[in-house]
Amino acid sequence: MDFVSGLPLTPTKKDSVWVVLVADTESKVKLIRDRLKEASDRQKSYADLKRKEIEFDVWDMVFLKVSPWKKILRFGKKGKLSPRFIGPYRVLKRVGPVAYQLELPSELDRIHDVFHVSMLRRYRLDPSHVVPVEQIEVKTDLTFEEEPVQILDREVKILRRKSVPLVKVLWRNHGREEATWELEETMRQQYPQLFRSGKFRGRNFFKGGRVVKP
Repeated sequence: MDFVSGLPLTPTKKDSVWVVLVADTESKVKLIRDRLKEASDRQKSYADLKRKEIEFDVWDMVFLKVSPWKKILRFGKKGKLSPRFIGPYRVLKRVGPVAYQLELPSELDRIHDVFHVSMLRRYRLDPSHVVPVEQIEVKTDLTFEEEPVQILDREVKILRRKSVPLVKVLWRNHGREEATWELEETMRQQYPQLFRSGKFRGRNFFKGGRVVKP
């Protein structure tokens, strides 16, 4: 880049221009292109590595992800429980770049047997996350309804104009670390057996931002 002066005056009384040299411009364009290519190559390498990790071969045994849900609503929102897995099932065929056909048991005959790769796992983590398919009813959208097994604790949350009794619920197929706080009234209506079976334990009260045991 350079300034050239001594030129005829323009209507705005200017006699200089700022010149961007072609060679300098080409050099910068090449630098930008090189950096873009490096970034693209890095992204492609990462994508290839990730894709390779979730590719399967015919006859591989894989687990199928299912999503537990519960009917209870906590403060108007459906509580979430961590996904679980059923299987393993054998891969029969690759269907396109991102889907696989599985050999499913008779318990899942209502479910289409081709799944996106995101629903499959070469499972190597905690085996407690695997649920026997015979013990649950898997719906066609690969969800199943969870049932509460025990009430672990109770507290009363004090709001501005009212108090809200809550119970801490342990759900089947999930550990204590995934226990959720639910509205006691709703739990009593939908699962009265929990309160009759002697599984109602603990009594805490929530006051002033802290839990106080009577």
